Amino acid sequence: MISFIVSDENFMVNREDYGMAKIGIIGGSGLDDPRILQEPEEIIVDTPYGRPTSELTVGKISGADVVLLARHGKQHQFSPTQVNYRANIHALKDQGVTHIIATTACGSLREDIDRGNFVIIDQFIDFTKHRKNTFHESFENGIEHPAMAEPFDAALRKILYETSEGLGFRTHNGGTVVTIEGPRFSTRAESRMFRIWGADIINMSVATEASLANEAGIPYAAVAMSTDYDCWKEDEELVTWQEILQVFEKNADNVKKLLTDVVSKIE
Repeated sequence: MISFIVSDENFMVNREDYGMAKIGIIGGSGLDDPRILQEPEEIIVDTPYGRPTSELTVGKISGADVVLLARHGKQHQFSPTQVNYRANIHALKDQGVTHIIATTACGSLREDIDRGNFVIIDQFIDFTKHRKNTFHESFENGIEHPAMAEPFDAALRKILYETSEGLGFRTHNGGTVVTIEGPRFSTRAESRMFRIWGADIINMSVATEASLANEAGIPYAAVAMSTDYDCWKEDEELVTWQEILQVFEKNADNVKKLLTDVVSKIE
């Protein structure tokens, strides 16, 4: 694979400028395998916000152009707070990505969302504290209050849900994710509070990404894989990171199959 530097500051461009769909895939923990791509090529890019948290791997799935980015770095070296979300979204935009599909692990806040289940998220609650979660830090060039009522693209969500169901995976059509700062897991009191708020699952990344993708004008959807019951469920042992990884490994192939099937259906 060849590596080279790309720098492009022409950011806020329209999808119509690119023609056919080009899919960006943001891979979460354990879900960023570049082997899903044909003709992969790794490139190093730069943005006005610095470098993204991994090199980009460009290639094809079923003839469609795809750009894969590892959210936490190729070695999972970046904590959720350290991830350069703005650079990640900007880099995908610079590459002409017209849609973004994100994968993420999550804890379940509902009895019926079991380990290994998929959730096609439709809402988020942002409970982060230290993130750069907007491209509009200054109003020097005009006031910006981005609308965020429907942060996940309905058409992409529909494709994800119907494809996942068709593959026989236990999938929940819609769900609210609460995104916490991390890297620590919740206290039991916090976990109970999030349930009262109406959250269905919990993770450490999606709200930030969804906000920025919306500001960038890129349709964004996320499929979450439930790995545990957070800590609200007192009849279970508290989960460890090692146990979460075991659920990843057991279900990673299902995520890859879902992604490869979905990409071919996006226009």
